[in-house]
Amino acid sequence: MTFLVPLPVVIPLLGAALTLMMARRPAIQRTVSLTALVATLAVSSMLLALTVTEGPQVVAVGGWPPPLGIVLIADKLAALMLVVSTAVTLCVLVYSIGQGSADGDEETPMSVYHPTYLALTAGVTNAFLSGDLFNLYVGFEILLVASYVLLTLGSTENRIRAGTTYVVVSLLSSVIFLSALGLVYGATGTLNMAQLAGRFDELPDNLRLLLQGMLLLAFGIKAAVFPLGAWLPDSYPTAPAPVTAVFAGLLTKVGVYAIIRTETLLFPDGRIGDVLLVISLLTMVIGILGAVAQSDIKRLLSFTLISHIGYMLFGVALATEAGLSAAIFYIAHHITIQTTLFLAAGLVERRGGSTALERLGGLGKIAPVLAVLFFIPALNLAGIPPFSGYLGKLGLLQAGVDASGPLVWAVVAGGVLTSLLTLYAIGRVWNLAFWRTPHPDMPRDDADFDGGAMLPKLMVAPTIALVAFSVALTVVAGPLFAVTSEAAADLITRTPYIEAVFPDGAP
Repeated sequence: MTFLVPLPVVIPLLGAALTLMMARRPAIQRTVSLTALVATLAVSSMLLALTVTEGPQVVAVGGWPPPLGIVLIADKLAALMLVVSTAVTLCVLVYSIGQGSADGDEETPMSVYHPTYLALTAGVTNAFLSGDLFNLYVGFEILLVASYVLLTLGSTENRIRAGTTYVVVSLLSSVIFLSALGLVYGATGTLNMAQLAGRFDELPDNLRLLLQGMLLLAFGIKAAVFPLGAWLPDSYPTAPAPVTAVFAGLLTKVGVYAIIRTETLLFPDGRIGDVLLVISLLTMVIGILGAVAQSDIKRLLSFTLISHIGYMLFGVALATEAGLSAAIFYIAHHITIQTTLFLAAGLVERRGGSTALERLGGLGKIAPVLAVLFFIPALNLAGIPPFSGYLGKLGLLQAGVDASGPLVWAVVAGGVLTSLLTLYAIGRVWNLAFWRTPHPDMPRDDADFDGGAMLPKLMVAPTIALVAFSVALTVVAGPLFAVTSEAAADLITRTPYIEAVFPDGAP
């Protein structure tokens, strides 16, 4: 059933084309977008089941055999990322439709929104499935164009300014990535990652280190690791709530995915493991210190987003099966939780009129449903037992303890400190926004004191679905860790990936 492999890319692209053609028919646009994402989620789920039972699934695009043509590969890691990312994008789309309906623009929406949103989804799925470095670059460029359009919707001054910063930083990353591709091709004669896995071993050490550093720099900017993530807190919070949510949940994780794929497949010797450990520690600690200093919920969540990227890098830096397994689990967890929290922040802004903490208060009594929708993922983000955040962090810290070493112990201590400061930051939000006396300027709804009239059902329902999904990650943590452990083992051995592309051995 390898014919399923390209469908997570093809379906959103076809949906984008159809919605663009139906620019004057918003109802049809909404139907096409929802249908495309439901179909993509179904296909992604089937691919995950296939990769678990039968191993990596490979398709040579256009029938051109590798390395002549582009290869799409769905292994356990890629398939799991497809399922989680598509589930999240589907929920965010429903949320955005609900927001449009509540704001009264469901009949006259921005006609470019749905095509761009589906193009963004196609860029994400293409990046996850790509078995070729240049095709990975194409996926990133699709993301760049689509995300800029979504980031600047409404063309307000703040959004244009934030979008300009985002584009400049992203173009810098793209230039570095493209330069690295030219050097890689010049040195090896190929960009097929399965073939590069063998040819990189033959390169001089200094050249391999240069190429590794350039790729890590390019992907590090996209993943917003320290010190390359200063652009993120100023860019994401200015966008509409659904856009901010999908950006926070997905875009940085595509960069982390690229780091995992290239570091394990192309550079398995772990020569810069210590550098990654230092970066992961600084990303954790400095990111969460930035979060503690914020007085706006969206900016606070943006800094926690940066901080928790450090946990994922920690697993990559350990380069062990246990570390990679926990990192993959944590990525799936964090995509879900971070998206949920930003959707909840959108509901807070709608109900409270602001996300500035000094202008909020009493939401726990005024809007108890909203309080629950924020409280559960907030505890999960902070790593409170028995949620998936706790399980993921425990897996990472245990892998660090097993690896041992002074630098590893320092990162373990930093991880514990980061978790405690995350709890403090989230507790501060809860105290100021949900517990204390409501701010006098907050909108009130005395006829419906629980805030239901001010929280549209189509915005609340997908948020509830994501909260339930995050809880489900805890319930199925055992089987999910089994899948991530198998994925990590495949990444370390490299053999399943390479043999799936070249059954007779890489040329």
